[in-house]
Amino acid sequence: MKQKLMAVLAAATLTAGPALADLKIVDTSYRTGPYAANGIPFSDGYQDYFTLLNQRDGGIGGEKINLVECETGYNTEKGVECYEANKGGDALVFQPLSTGITYQLIPKATADQIPLHTMGYGRTSAKNGEVFRWVFNYPANYWDGASHAVTHILNENDGDISGK
Repeated sequence: MKQKLMAVLAAATLTAGPALADLKIVDTSYRTGPYAANGIPFSDGYQDYFTLLNQRDGGIGGEKINLVECETGYNTEKGVECYEANKGGDALVFQPLSTGITYQLIPKATADQIPLHTMGYGRTSAKNGEVFRWVFNYPANYWDGASHAVTHILNENDGDISGK
């Protein structure tokens, strides 16, 4: 997963051109609201990772990472406001952390050519990079999870779930 994240960040870096002086990554977090129990540890870990890269590696390619956190409370409108406030010329990648926010940002980020990192959520059809060139939902999405669950159930039942 770390390699894929670095690959996306490297690709985004190449498309950023003049923005290389400031590797701005936007983290739309939710430390408040109904999903705060998930949002707090996720954002803490996300920020810790980029702090580690800055301290240990000097950032990415020698450029420090400026992680900007926007508290959304898992509210789509707040997430879109965060995007609009931070999209400028120097935003390298957005991490919406919400399917609702992601759906609203896909057309905007596509038009602005700003990558969205929608790790494990968002629009499942975005897995097709030929159609959604600015949305990265690795390492998995909802359908991947459902597929693994069905495969497990089939394996536990010798491949037959008839009548269940």
